Amino acid sequence: MHAAAGFPDTRLIVIRGNSGSGKSTIARQLQLRHGRGCALVQQDYLRRIVLRERDLPGGAAPALIETTARFALDHGYHAIVEGILHSDKYRDMLLRLGRDHRGRTAVFYLDVSFAETLRRHQTRPQAADFTAEEMREWYQPRDLLGAAGEHVLPEDTSLEDAIATIAEVSGLPLEERDDDFRPHLTA
Repeated sequence: MHAAAGFPDTRLIVIRGNSGSGKSTIARQLQLRHGRGCALVQQDYLRRIVLRERDLPGGAAPALIETTARFALDHGYHAIVEGILHSDKYRDMLLRLGRDHRGRTAVFYLDVSFAETLRRHQTRPQAADFTAEEMREWYQPRDLLGAAGEHVLPEDTSLEDAIATIAEVSGLPLEERDDDFRPHLTA
């Protein structure tokens, strides 16, 4: 049994989708446009950089992602959790985190075709880091969590529309001043 996380005014946003779908770009823009007080919890960073772990069943990454998001929420930060976060490995953790969160939780899936993910991948700085064949192995079409109220954003959604939709649905205020952030004090 896990304890409740966050506060009534914290926001938990989960952004999922295949490699090259735009998750990281959207998540970074939300964090920047909100200002201080918004934590970005990136699956790739925690799994690949911090743990140097392959994304296999039973790995430590889901627990580290959950712990990091809970820490941020419990300290009064909004938390944006983003990554491929395949449902077979991350569903239970993400649904539990959403259930335990005291504030508003919003889950988004970027529904982008394989052809479009390949096209977008060619424009990324890490385009040479992995091949189209590797991306095909990772690709899972419409890998939804089945969370209540899960929002699907189609591939023709612009960056600005995705940011506006996610901010509106989640209640994440944008364009706050940096000096406005006051974390909750914990005992």
